[in-house]
Parts: sequence; C-alpha cells; structure tokens
Amino acid sequence: QVQLVESGGGLVQAGGSLRLSCAASGRTFSSYHMGWFRQAPGKEREFVAAISWSGADTSYPDSVKGRFTISRDNAKNTVYLQMNSLKPEDTAVYYCAAVLLSRGWPRRSPYEFDYWGQGTQVTVSS
Repeated sequence: QVQLVESGGGLVQAGGSLRLSCAASGRTFSSYHMGWFRQAPGKEREFVAAISWSGADTSYPDSVKGRFTISRDNAKNTVYLQMNSLKPEDTAVYYCAAVLLSRGWPRRSPYEFDYWGQGTQVTVSS
C-alpha cells in the first residue's frame, strides 16, 4: 500500500504556471505507474496525465497536451505536474493517484487506479 500527499496548489492568473507535487510513502514507489486527475464542481473526475514507473513513458489528454508535463523522481518518491499556460477551465481539485504495475500501461480511467491522495485546489482566474 502507498500513501499519497499532494501540494503546490493555489490561485494563479490565466497564462500563469503552477507546479504540483505528490509525495509517496509506504510500498516501493517504483512499483507504481502514477497519474494526475482533476475534478471540477459538478463534473466527473478527469484524467490529466500519467507516467510509467520508470518515467520513460507519459500520457496526456488533448486538453492539456503541450501545456502540462508530468515527471517523477523515484529517489525522492515524488511525482510532479508542471502546469503552464493555465486557463480558467483548468480550475479544479487535482488528485495524485497510483496504479500497480500489474494493471499494465497506460491507464487513464480513475476506476483503474488503486490509491489516491486527498487533492489540492487549483484556481485559475481570468
């Protein structure tokens, strides 16, 4: 089992940047592919990015491709989400999630991930 804690959310103007971090503890961090999701009020949880256990492979939806970058540092048990050119529609609670390697790669549905953090709020003002 792994515990996940997100940080780095906040209020930013449109066009600005934020970097989210997710610190993991518990079972070996490299035993998991990692993902970021977001959920706005009244909407379903949405896939934002995923990264393979080694960091060699990444996956993004078209809505954030070219603006967001996911990365990980297995020595620090941390996964990051660099968000650039932020838009008001990026406003949401952002969640870090972990999926066991045995489930395969890539995984983009929130129902496929095994562990979740508590979330961090990102608000983009226009």
